[in-house]
Amino acid sequence: MDEKLLKPIIEAAYLTAGNAWRYRSILRFFYIQHERMRYYLFPEEVLEYLKKSQHFIDYTEEQLQQDLNQLVHWKNLIPRQDTGKVNTIEEFKKKKFRYQCTPYTIEIERMVHGLEQMGESFGGSLERTLFDRILDALIILVDQQKIEEVSDEELNTFWNDLYGNFRKLTENATDYLAHMQSEKVEEMMLTEAFLSYKDAITEYLRNFMSVLQRTSFRIEAVLQQTSKEQIELIANRLADYYLSIPRLDRRQTKDELVKKYMLQWLSLKTWFLGSDGRESDLLFLQNATNETIRRITRFAQRLGERHHNFRSRRKDYLHLAAWFEQCTDISEAHKISACVFGVFHTRHIYTPVKGTEDIYAEVWDEKPTEITVNPRVRTYKGKTKPGAIEGHKEEKERMMAAYLREREAERQLIEQLINQDYIVFKNLPVVDPYIRKTLLNWIGKCMADKNMTAKTEAGRKLRLLKQDDSYIVLRSRDGNLRMPNYVFQFLD
Repeated sequence: MDEKLLKPIIEAAYLTAGNAWRYRSILRFFYIQHERMRYYLFPEEVLEYLKKSQHFIDYTEEQLQQDLNQLVHWKNLIPRQDTGKVNTIEEFKKKKFRYQCTPYTIEIERMVHGLEQMGESFGGSLERTLFDRILDALIILVDQQKIEEVSDEELNTFWNDLYGNFRKLTENATDYLAHMQSEKVEEMMLTEAFLSYKDAITEYLRNFMSVLQRTSFRIEAVLQQTSKEQIELIANRLADYYLSIPRLDRRQTKDELVKKYMLQWLSLKTWFLGSDGRESDLLFLQNATNETIRRITRFAQRLGERHHNFRSRRKDYLHLAAWFEQCTDISEAHKISACVFGVFHTRHIYTPVKGTEDIYAEVWDEKPTEITVNPRVRTYKGKTKPGAIEGHKEEKERMMAAYLREREAERQLIEQLINQDYIVFKNLPVVDPYIRKTLLNWIGKCMADKNMTAKTEAGRKLRLLKQDDSYIVLRSRDGNLRMPNYVFQFLD
């Protein structure tokens, strides 16, 4: 585990501190100016910006200086003394500072600003072109002849495009599908307005699925055909290019960079192909997209049925009434009623007996089933015949005698294995399976006791001992068992 995970991030303390509203306002101004390429700010500029808000009308310069000092303590700001416009020694002693945001703070503010823009719902999208971009980048990277012709800088561009498109695909697809499965979207699907968007959403998902199915097989084939040695060669070239860029801060070693690029390739390969017998994330994305299409279709169908139920059927009833009006007798009216409303007062009898598994067999081809129908009254009781109690004494005695003979035979065989109150497993000959089962049962009993002792079926007390850390082979007629070098010691 990385040691960095065990340390608190003190730079994020300003988000939850007691005066977080003041600290966040100050650092948001620094972040906005940093995006405009203004990296150093004076306290006067910060105070002028804060005074424009009604929340900072009574905010003083002393309070601002205290907040700036606290942010410096939390490593959110870096103070730099401005000595360029000093006219007197007194001004120099006052140490007029200008402040700069630390890299951690810029990234934290960028993340918080993104969270504010995102709102409470998931974003994301299903971009079809990302699969084509990933495939094109892979084809270039695995072409050894083409890779040898390009420079390290161009190779770095190809790699960044590949991994950047891969991350964009996974993050956006995950966010979009999570958005489609959120509770808020399900509530919207229950409204009538959802019907107008149903076709557009379904078409969007189906187009994504068609591109996924068209390109995924080619991407998987390229990944399977790419050798590990070729990726290691590319990773070494990428590491050399990264180290060739002049940097003043701490630089990573070449081995660390190569490992990072190899892990990126492994994550890409695992996402498309899976690993250790588990399904790939690509298959999971495909199943989730299909399930989303089915859910949208089901919701639209339910809305349509509900809308159909509320529709007035006055014209339908008038049309049916005209049919009955044209009937000449009651028998014809009964026939029309049976066709329209179904047969009244029907009784169904179910039988579990099935004569054939042929799905094309007719009912008339089956043999009739006889069912005894009992009266549906409380006082009815079925007839019972008194039966005699049969005794199985001889059979029980016979089974008991056979059981005792078997136990006695096992006891005699096991007694033959005991040598001076010891059973040494490594010295045992080929044993029968039931003897091996008995010995293993004794081992289990001993290991369940803290003193490693147990009692046999005959009442003898024994202890399990381990001679050394080596392993032996217990031979039997149905196979061999590799086990520790155990010894049984009989204590009585």
